[in-house]
Amino acid sequence: MYYPEELVEEIRVKNDIVDVISGYVRLQKKGASYFGLCPFHNEKSASFSVSPHKQMYYCFGCGAGGNVFTFIQQYENYSFPEAIKHLADRAGVNLPEMEYSEEARKKESKRAKLLEVNKEAAKYFYYQLRAPHGQYGYQYLSGRNLSDTTIKQFGLGFANKTSDDLVKYLRSKGYADELIVEAGLASFDERYGFHDKFWNRVMYPIQDINHRVIGFGGRVMGDGTPKYLNSPETMIFDKSRNLYGLNFARSSRKNQFILCEGYMDVITMHQAGFTQAVASLGTAFTAGQASLLKRYAEEVLLAYDSDGAGTKAALRAIGILKEAGITAKVISFEPYKDPDEFIKSAGAEAFQERLNQAENSFFFEIRVLGRDYDMKDPESKTKFYREIAKKLCAIEEEVERSNYLEAVCDKYHIGLQEMKKLVIGYAAQTGLAKPVERPKSGIQSKNKQEDGGKKAQRLLITWLTEQPQLYPKIKKYISLKDFTEPLYAKVAEKLFDDLEKDGPNPAALISLFTDEEEQKEAASLFHTKLHALQSKAEEEKAFHDIVLNVKKNSYDYYMSQMGSDMEALTIALDGKRALQELEKIHFSID
Repeated sequence: MYYPEELVEEIRVKNDIVDVISGYVRLQKKGASYFGLCPFHNEKSASFSVSPHKQMYYCFGCGAGGNVFTFIQQYENYSFPEAIKHLADRAGVNLPEMEYSEEARKKESKRAKLLEVNKEAAKYFYYQLRAPHGQYGYQYLSGRNLSDTTIKQFGLGFANKTSDDLVKYLRSKGYADELIVEAGLASFDERYGFHDKFWNRVMYPIQDINHRVIGFGGRVMGDGTPKYLNSPETMIFDKSRNLYGLNFARSSRKNQFILCEGYMDVITMHQAGFTQAVASLGTAFTAGQASLLKRYAEEVLLAYDSDGAGTKAALRAIGILKEAGITAKVISFEPYKDPDEFIKSAGAEAFQERLNQAENSFFFEIRVLGRDYDMKDPESKTKFYREIAKKLCAIEEEVERSNYLEAVCDKYHIGLQEMKKLVIGYAAQTGLAKPVERPKSGIQSKNKQEDGGKKAQRLLITWLTEQPQLYPKIKKYISLKDFTEPLYAKVAEKLFDDLEKDGPNPAALISLFTDEEEQKEAASLFHTKLHALQSKAEEEKAFHDIVLNVKKNSYDYYMSQMGSDMEALTIALDGKRALQELEKIHFSID
């Protein structure tokens, strides 16, 4: 599915990037660009740049960048089509019906219907909570100290004691039985016939990041089982890739999340002002959920129950968060059971103190591990130290490992040299210690060559965008085939076409890509940093070296591809001739 390229460009042009981003970020003009604090990572000095000329933004701190569509995608977590619609509405541009394949049209239609029926069910539950027969549910929520404002914000509701109220209501609204079942709102069996999935429960609508209801959680009133019941997985509800409360928490802009276990924990924390709280959806924390959190924050505080099951869940989550590149810390609620109980008993100020004192995840793991050992028994104590050594060996970065080694020795009063010996010994035993690999004399590592070639291609694209008058001077020597990275080649193709016509249009080039990561990488091609050059002669030499390096990298690439590939042989031979010419030529940058 797609919109015509001309329409996408019209929408982009009608949404000046400085105007749009100013609605989200406080910008100050410095020279030809505007600067502000990056909304995508935590910083104290402004490294977030917005260029009116290029109609692009770029953060020199975290690398986030793109055009106005990319910004809306990243900030609002919209898909590319959703960003187009948002900006079209802002600019007053009417969008035509999107072009779909027959299969995509059916799938999108089904998704829309499922979202619609879930929204209608949420409205019904919300109304029931306020009806006379919903007082049982309302009293439960108010008894948990939730205000009417909070109940409204989270759309909390009630499913009646009778087992077919919702089914009757949805049928009256014209929804087919098959759709109601597919949405996870009803079931059919021989004993009860066609009946509601939820009854006699306080209802927690589960929303995606764009505030659309995708499922429900229900807490039974009384002693029924199960205590908590969640919607089954559907086309729009994937428990492993959604988090309760994330639709609100992602806007907290605290570069930190509090991850807990239950809906009430999240709601209580939000009511107390801790709007960065989220929870998994009745299942164990997953890698997909960690990836979702990574989009918005670098740190997660684990607020799991203080019992054995909570500790086990925290240990598991720490491993998943580490894999995703997220820093994890653990909050202690003792002597209370969970965040909800803590806030009700000790208050928000004391809760903030616990957040500030959250324990480093490595030391939490070590502390939990130490419970299994008798520190008064020398043999048991030695085993505990060996387990610490194993943990230290698992830290890949040498500097980080050294820092933790010193810290753990200080905390547990262990001799530094003795612990070093244990770490080295364990590493040698298990093969974790590897000799340093040194490249053979005169041979550069392949990765270094590749990185150098990629950087030269990025620099050339940046330079031609900044100084388009140089393009005619190099087009005899540089072709699209010299851009050996597929994404770079795609950008170069459009850039060269623009240079032949009206000049470069970087912001329009970003719209060639719908994937957020590709947009970010494409944006970096127009913001590659050059070393400060003191004179015109230095600048001309630098530009010549970049062109030469692009050609050399291309020549090496096609030489490696040859074998029986005649086209690669032809390109390599042409490249060799061009290299010989480039060695002798001088480029003027005037």
